[in-house]
Amino acid sequence: MTHPHGGRTRLRLGWWIALLSLMLAFAPLEGFARSAPAEKVTVSAKSNAKAKSKSRASAKKRGPARGKTKASARGAKKKVVSAKSKKKVVSARSRKAKSRTVVARKRQPPPLPASPDKLPLAASVAYVIDAESNEVLLSKNDDDVRPIASLTKLMTALVISDAQLPMDETIVIDDADVDRLKFSSSRLRVGTELTRRQALHLALMSSENRAAHALARTYPGGVTAFVSAMNIKARQLGMDHTQYVDPTGLSSDNQSSARDLAILGAAAYERPLLRKYSTSPGYQLAVDGKRPLRYVNSNRLVRAGQWDIGLQKTGYINEAGQCLLMQAKVDGRNVIMVFLDSASKITRVKDAEVVKRWIRAYAGEDDKG
Repeated sequence: MTHPHGGRTRLRLGWWIALLSLMLAFAPLEGFARSAPAEKVTVSAKSNAKAKSKSRASAKKRGPARGKTKASARGAKKKVVSAKSKKKVVSARSRKAKSRTVVARKRQPPPLPASPDKLPLAASVAYVIDAESNEVLLSKNDDDVRPIASLTKLMTALVISDAQLPMDETIVIDDADVDRLKFSSSRLRVGTELTRRQALHLALMSSENRAAHALARTYPGGVTAFVSAMNIKARQLGMDHTQYVDPTGLSSDNQSSARDLAILGAAAYERPLLRKYSTSPGYQLAVDGKRPLRYVNSNRLVRAGQWDIGLQKTGYINEAGQCLLMQAKVDGRNVIMVFLDSASKITRVKDAEVVKRWIRAYAGEDDKG
C-alpha cells in the first residue's frame, strides 16, 4: 500500500534534482563567459605595461643622445656666437685703438703768440740770435749773470784748441781729477789712459768732468794757468760779464750771462773739431783691453736726430739749474739759443722746441724784411 505523502515527496525531490542538473549544466558556460573577458583584459594590460616599459626604456636610451645632440648644438651655437662677439669686441677695440692713434697723430700743440716776450718758456733766462746778422730774435733776462755749470766746458775746449797741443798724446786720469766739490760720478777710474783727443770728445759730448779736469791739469802750467787762459780768452771775445774758476763748471762761481754765452757759442762754432765732438751721438772708449765704455750725448735733441745742430752743450748743477747752449739751423736761419736755469732736462728741450716753432711761424727766413 502506498503512503499518501510519498508521491509528493518524490515529486519535490525530482524538481530539486532537475533544478540542480540545470545549474550544473549552465554553470560552465557562465564561468567561461566571465573568465574569457577577464583573461583578455589581463593580457591586454600586461601587453600595455610591457609596451609602456619598452617605450620608456627606449625613451631613456634616446633621451640622453637627443639631449646631448641638442646640448652640443646649443654649445656650438654659443661658441659661434661667442666667437662672433669676441671678433666684434676685438674689431671694436682695434677700431678704437686706431681712432685713438689717429687722434694722437693729428693732435697739434697750441698756437704760439706772435710776441717773443709772451712765449711759454720754463727757463729763467733765454736768448736767441741770428748768428749771421746778430739780430736778436728773443731775449729774457739776457744780461743776468748766473752760474753756467758745464757750459763752461765750451771755453775749456776753446782753450785746448787754441793751445795746439798734441791731440794724440796719452794722458792719465789722476786722483786730482776726482770731483771732491759735488762728488759727481765718473766711469773714468783713476789710472785710466786715454788720448787728449778722446778726453776732449768725452768732455764735450757727455760732459765728462774727469776728462775736462785732466785736460786742464795736463796743460802747460797746470790747472791754474789753464783757468787764467780761460778768463783771458773771455776778455778777448768781449765776454765782459764772465768769470771762470775751474775747467769743469762744477763750481757755482763759474758765471756768465746769456749774451756772453752766445758770443762763446759763435766762437766755438768756428772750430770744426768742437762742432764734431759736441754733436757726436755716441762714442765707445776702449780701456785697457776691457769691454769698451759706451758714452752717449747728453743732449737728447742730438740723439733724436731731428734737428740740424751744428754745436751744443748742456749743463747742470743745483745753483745753475738745467742749461743749454745750441747752434742750429731753423727754417733757413742759423740761430744760437741759450737757456739758463730751466726746471728739468725735459723743460729745457721743450723751450728749444717752442723757440723752433716760433721761428718757423713768425721769424723764419721767408718772413724777414
